[in-house]
Amino acid sequence: MSRSGYQLIRPDVLSSSVVFASPHSGREYAWSFMRRSTLSEMAIRSSEDAFVDQLIERAPDFGAPLLLATVPRAFVDLNRSSEELDPALIEGVKSGGHNPRVASGLGVIPRVVSNGRAIYRGKLTLLEARKRLVDFWHPYHNALSGVLQEAHDAFGEAILVDFHSMPHEALDGIERFGNRRPDVVLGDRFGASASSLIVDQIEAAFSSAGFTVSRNAPFAGAYVTQTYGRPSRRQHAVQVEIDRSIYMNEKTLTLKASFEDIKNKLSTVMSEICEVGQQKSRPLAAE
Repeated sequence: MSRSGYQLIRPDVLSSSVVFASPHSGREYAWSFMRRSTLSEMAIRSSEDAFVDQLIERAPDFGAPLLLATVPRAFVDLNRSSEELDPALIEGVKSGGHNPRVASGLGVIPRVVSNGRAIYRGKLTLLEARKRLVDFWHPYHNALSGVLQEAHDAFGEAILVDFHSMPHEALDGIERFGNRRPDVVLGDRFGASASSLIVDQIEAAFSSAGFTVSRNAPFAGAYVTQTYGRPSRRQHAVQVEIDRSIYMNEKTLTLKASFEDIKNKLSTVMSEICEVGQQKSRPLAAE
């Protein structure tokens, strides 16, 4: 596993206030981690946003930095607060107020992967959990804070577009209510994490590329959008969830023939989003 747990790719010339990131596509599974798990590598990878880093790897070509996690989500979840420690997994952690993510095993050090499958045979020590945070969680968030500040200093504004992928089955409920199944779900925490004007422009970029888009259902954004989305300070954060089934086989974790087409469409989308980040005259939004 790489020392920092992330890769930051900068553009040759910073020309947009946009920052692209993928906190869940890391796939460097250390042998020491895998030997402690009850799961096969295929099972443990079910929590990974597989191939999202490859889908968006052209982002720096459009003048924006790209921050990619290399540490796996099953090892440490970078889209959780460092305080979301699970007492059912980590020795010495006291139960606090009810947190549904932690209770379901999806804290900052996850206890389970998809379908509630346990990762470990036993508990972890608090020392080990804190070491993961020091080694991987804090470096990633320090890097993210840094590039957002650089964008803000250069353009007077920063726009974080945080890419994720979602299981196809996560959208089943939407169809049951007669709505068209989206390819992409944008999460802005119901307007709290980004200016509606910016989200409108991001949605338009996806729609014009042929994607069906919905907002905030079933995913409105988690720790990253909540923490970094401060529209009143001209810092915006939008979560992007892409249906995995449009570019990969979810059971075998293999790419479909459609992958390159989806990648090309997303490159067009990212280019247009970067143009949004070049606009100079935008009114200050209320948070």
